[in-house]
Amino acid sequence: MASVDNPVLVEVTRGERVESLHRGAFVAVDADGTVVMMAGDVDRPIFPRSAIKLIQALPLIETGAADDCGLGDSELAITGASHSGEPGHVEAASSILTKAGIAPAALECGCHWPMGEDAARRLFCEGVQPNVLHNNCSGKHAGFLCTCGKQGWPTENYVQPDHPMQAAIRDVMTEVTGAAHGPDNMAIDGCSIPTYAIGLTAMARGMAKMASGHGLEPQRAGAAARLMKAAMAEPWYVAGTDRACTAMMKAAAGRLYAKTGAEGVYCGAIPELGIGFALKCDDGTTRAAEAMAAGLVAKLLPSDWLADEMATMARTPIKTRIGAVVGDVRPTGPLG
Repeated sequence: MASVDNPVLVEVTRGERVESLHRGAFVAVDADGTVVMMAGDVDRPIFPRSAIKLIQALPLIETGAADDCGLGDSELAITGASHSGEPGHVEAASSILTKAGIAPAALECGCHWPMGEDAARRLFCEGVQPNVLHNNCSGKHAGFLCTCGKQGWPTENYVQPDHPMQAAIRDVMTEVTGAAHGPDNMAIDGCSIPTYAIGLTAMARGMAKMASGHGLEPQRAGAAARLMKAAMAEPWYVAGTDRACTAMMKAAAGRLYAKTGAEGVYCGAIPELGIGFALKCDDGTTRAAEAMAAGLVAKLLPSDWLADEMATMARTPIKTRIGAVVGDVRPTGPLG
């Protein structure tokens, strides 16, 4: 359960009144692992969910699988994505599999309608059912299969905890975050792979290492830099049209990495400062987690145009059905 001591970090207004409140916790650490800003219970174990996909993609680079298949920035970006299932996303995930010589049927992430409303409507109107490539995690899983092919590991049951692919991810996650990953803190994520409950401090420390390379051996530091640069260069592939991750990274033009996870989790990094951050909205609300993420980045950056842009993005207007602004979603407390 969430700590009752976690502060209110986002408020939702209507007229002159606060209508809803969202509590949570956040932490930012520098390249040396020193906490530079925090609030709330940052060491309570939570599931990172999709917010740490970039770390999970490290074996794809380190094994040489990405180079063997000639993967470009858009393909690398989608291996760390929670994409909206738009046509370009499907094409990128499919391209990875084609280059690896693996059929889409090998994906074990499951199937759901595209997260993007327009993409889902398009399929429906065409009378087409979604397939596994529309799953928001299909790019990540395509990367797993590409790695399996390079290593000679079975492509069947690659989502199982005892499969070499998941063992490799577990080892990477343990080293990069400094937190234990094992049966005692394991559960199963929505896309069927293991997810491990760790503290926000560990997540932020991992993001700082990915951004700075500090504390990583040279090969891993290079792989981390390559993945992060690809995501920042191709932010649309990390999320999609009208998605907060994409909007923040596009606005930052290479100065910010940001990634959402289910149940109100966000992780990210500011490479120029060597800072990594992680946060959790206690009630799991996406609108609040997005406001927290943009508000936190605005606080961490030096006072410049990007800090101003993030502060603006942290506030989302509440509108009536005819478009009149009647309130907003905005950071408050230590992020206000």
